[in-house]
Amino acid sequence: MSIIDKNTTFLGYRRENGRVGVRNHVIILPLDDLSNSAAESVAHAIKGTMAIPHPYGRLQFGADLELHFRTLIGAGSNPNVAAVVVIGIEDGWTKKVVDGIAATGKPVVGFGIEGHGDHDTIMRASQAAKKMMQDASMLRRVECPISDLWVSTKCGESDTTSGCGANPTVGNAFDKMYDLGTTLVFGETSELTGGEHLVAERCRTDKVRTDFMKMFDSYQDMIKRHATTDLSDSQPTKGNIAGGLTTIEEKALGNIQKIGRKCMVDGVLDYAETPSGPGLHFMQSSSAAAEMVTLCAAAGYVVHLFPTGQGNVIGNPIVPVIKLCANPRTVRLMSEHIDVDCSGLLQRELTMDAAGDLLLENMLQTVNGRLTSAEALGHREFVLTRLFESA
Repeated sequence: MSIIDKNTTFLGYRRENGRVGVRNHVIILPLDDLSNSAAESVAHAIKGTMAIPHPYGRLQFGADLELHFRTLIGAGSNPNVAAVVVIGIEDGWTKKVVDGIAATGKPVVGFGIEGHGDHDTIMRASQAAKKMMQDASMLRRVECPISDLWVSTKCGESDTTSGCGANPTVGNAFDKMYDLGTTLVFGETSELTGGEHLVAERCRTDKVRTDFMKMFDSYQDMIKRHATTDLSDSQPTKGNIAGGLTTIEEKALGNIQKIGRKCMVDGVLDYAETPSGPGLHFMQSSSAAAEMVTLCAAAGYVVHLFPTGQGNVIGNPIVPVIKLCANPRTVRLMSEHIDVDCSGLLQRELTMDAAGDLLLENMLQTVNGRLTSAEALGHREFVLTRLFESA
């Protein structure tokens, strides 16, 4: 019997739009790189708030600019966020992000630096952030059904133990959550290369299959446009090769284990796109760890399962990242970063079903408030995905 069933509940924050978060952040969100300093100054002045600096937001255009706005609005709209202060160099674009977040009913205000300077902007933003922080501190967790949980996954620094141990552990957990009405997502488009037909076979309808292959093929076309015939310079990575993964096909077969044996692919999402219903979704995404997790946060997912083989230190400012590992050497040498040790799988001390339950138990503790290793260590990697060069 699984550790979770249809009667399983967790304690979360019910937001204005009905979504449920598992954290209660008040974030200071810079629209662009020029606003990072002011945002960080506000977060320094108002304890408990969190600035999320990033290097982009100037001279972007077209689909790249649309993705920039979608990611920032999505990050601010994530149910793990109680309230948002947006700071931008210009009023127009700042208001666009504010309006997008406000559509969720979440408390949000924006401040433009032009015509005011840093000092005045920081003062006014700090006053707003102080009230938001005090209001957020009064919010309390409520009991929520497991079907309200949105869970994402992505692997990183994979080796042979990933496809044989950690990734199937996530797959086992996904299989158990899938039938309970949870909302799940996977991605890493380039790391499906050579195994894309297996994902296509799991698509629930012909339309989903067509949408998936269209996105996969568009990624391959992008690679070809950049004057390379394959991914051999970066996929698999040097670390993957050192860990025994010699081809992208080997890596893909291990990567696909994260979607379990029973899950069907119910939908296909663009970068940072929010799903319209429960089930398992594929999201177009980079295989770079911090980029993918940031996209998941922007799409509305509230907890992330991150299997690793060689070891990874990633966290995220908005979404708690649970790292699991089946490599006993990595568990020993990087123990402070590993939340779930499933190395017993390959040592025949742990069954796959037991490993999945071990991960689910940790996930329930995390969504109920326990800090992940990345949170305790202060890892807050927030990396935006870029499509084009700047104008």
